[in-house]
Amino acid sequence: MSEKVTKIEAKQQSVSKYRRFVEKWRGKWNAQKRKSKAWKVGLNIAEYLLLCAWVWVCLEVSQYIVQGAVKLLTYWGMDFSAHLALAQTVFSAIVYAICLAITIALPWLLLGEKTTRDELGLRGLFTWTDIGLGVAGFVVAMIAIFVVTAIVAIIFPWFDANETQDVGFSNLNGFWDMMFAFVTLVVIAPLCEEVIFRGWLYGKLRARTWAIPAIILTSIMFGIAHGQWNVGVTVAVMSVVMCLIREMTGTIWGGLIIHMLKNGLAYYLLFVRFV
Repeated sequence: MSEKVTKIEAKQQSVSKYRRFVEKWRGKWNAQKRKSKAWKVGLNIAEYLLLCAWVWVCLEVSQYIVQGAVKLLTYWGMDFSAHLALAQTVFSAIVYAICLAITIALPWLLLGEKTTRDELGLRGLFTWTDIGLGVAGFVVAMIAIFVVTAIVAIIFPWFDANETQDVGFSNLNGFWDMMFAFVTLVVIAPLCEEVIFRGWLYGKLRARTWAIPAIILTSIMFGIAHGQWNVGVTVAVMSVVMCLIREMTGTIWGGLIIHMLKNGLAYYLLFVRFV
């Protein structure tokens, strides 16, 4: 009887040792799995930040390229002062063209990261729905901008909501200077910036994560790209509305209308009302 009890105890001890062994390695395995998940999350966040940084780098590089070319042409004796507004329009268009080319083409050529029209939000043409959402979104964006800037001004006393934005144009003389400024600020800039931010950047982020992180990151980068605190806050709030419309419709057209209306209002306040 005692021999039988001894065998049972020995078996129980053996089982308990086995269980401890299993639990030990199961704990290590689960810890490794948790580590792997954290590693994957970390890699995903790094990828999102790299996409944002890539847009910023492309914007900076394209500006430096054009500025260098302008300095070189000036050194060679070319004088742009007689047609300064026209030159500014041409140079702005070239900056955006280079930025778009670098942003979209280099990842495609070097990494095989193709960009589809759906990712750019360029599916189809304008619809009445886009126009309606654009106008309604503009009203919502203006209200949101007023509220947010007022709150930021209360929290940060140094924040100047009325600081003048440097739009690259000054001392406009005559009809054609006004037209060149209008085309640059109200047509070229909104279209190219929508393709870059609500198109490429939001499309790439949205393909990798949920809507809210994509909206937040896109809007923060859009604010940073404008280089002024007051303008950055304003356009970041506006970007949230434009991203929501992009999410609803799958295109950038509604956001483009908001952007054009906003820039058109700024153009009027800067140049037209003083004429």
